Amino acid sequence: MSTPGHSNLLDAVKGQPRQVWITAFAAVIAFMGIGLVDPILLSIAKGLHATPSQVTLLFSSYLGIQAVAMLVTGAASARFGAKRTVLVGLTLVVAATALCAAAGSIEQLVGLRAVWGLGNAFFIATALSVIVGAATGGQAGAILLYEAALGVGLAVGPLLGALLGSISWRGPFLGTSILMAGALVLCAVFLTSDAREKRQPVKLLDPFRALAHPGLLRTALGSALYTAAFFAVLAWSPFVLGFSAVAVGLIFCGWGLCVAFASVALAPKLAARLGERHATTVAVFGYAVLLLVMAIPSKPVLVVGIILSGLVSGLLNTLFTGTAMSISDAPRPVASAGYNFCRWLGGAVAATLVGHVAEWFESPHAPFVVAAVLCVIAGALLAIKERVADQHVLPQEAILVGEEF
Repeated sequence: MSTPGHSNLLDAVKGQPRQVWITAFAAVIAFMGIGLVDPILLSIAKGLHATPSQVTLLFSSYLGIQAVAMLVTGAASARFGAKRTVLVGLTLVVAATALCAAAGSIEQLVGLRAVWGLGNAFFIATALSVIVGAATGGQAGAILLYEAALGVGLAVGPLLGALLGSISWRGPFLGTSILMAGALVLCAVFLTSDAREKRQPVKLLDPFRALAHPGLLRTALGSALYTAAFFAVLAWSPFVLGFSAVAVGLIFCGWGLCVAFASVALAPKLAARLGERHATTVAVFGYAVLLLVMAIPSKPVLVVGIILSGLVSGLLNTLFTGTAMSISDAPRPVASAGYNFCRWLGGAVAATLVGHVAEWFESPHAPFVVAAVLCVIAGALLAIKERVADQHVLPQEAILVGEEF
């Protein structure tokens, strides 16, 4: 099995059918939703007369609903088919983003972000299987394409939010709705009919049964703690910086590009050298150190730290999922559902509490210190030795980046 890199990515994009490109385009827009609101958090707070703690609920509602929905997406796709599941998800996103642009209060916006998260869960948990099923050149190339879509979405989301947000905080929501409506039409017309699929049934309780495996449970909990730290950076940094929407958008665009580069080019190499679990442990401890540096009361240091954290996040996004998918004997979709439930729940809790942490400790930098502590705990969980030998090659089929973010 080859180690993925730039040459593999170039090979992966050659000769792909139209269905793959359409799904990848929709995936880019879907992943844009994660960082889209980052540059306009201050504008939303001002426009809707909301506190920072209220505004960070935009992440909490989005991630919380997505976490719960991850438990049922596999069963929904197995019962109704991938195309129907994708179209339902995209329809919910189109409706939610359009209504977000017309929201009159922070409570309405938080509620609509929850609908957005539900739609995104149905889409992103299903789109990878669509790409893998339709792509030429094997599953590894298809996954690299999806990784590239993830990185582009994470990089473009903050930039689009900044450009449209400089006009009005409502602009990014309306722009996303228009783009996603185009993706919805393309998917409705060109994706393969569900009638051609052979689907295996998935029970709703299967993900919880999968978490009974000690290794998978520790990995899922470690990922939840890391994701909490991840969203402490994503949801709180704009308030500490206090920069304009365009400045914040450019910073997080650089962050997203680093995520894309590390997830595609660096993570497989590090896993091949150290093994998945050991590489994940080293990276999460490294993230803890970086978070402590970001707690230094200096905006230039924080800016550099945010951008560099994209490299570590790119490593961890891929390595955590690779570890989770290879550590137990549970079917991949089932293990992924249980793992992603814990992961997204960690992000939702962090986004809810991050503003309160700053208030409790009376310091805008306290959330970064708390996030570092969470990463140390995550690393300790991963450091517990498994009875089975560690994997020294990152299985391409295990890198379910589409189910990461």
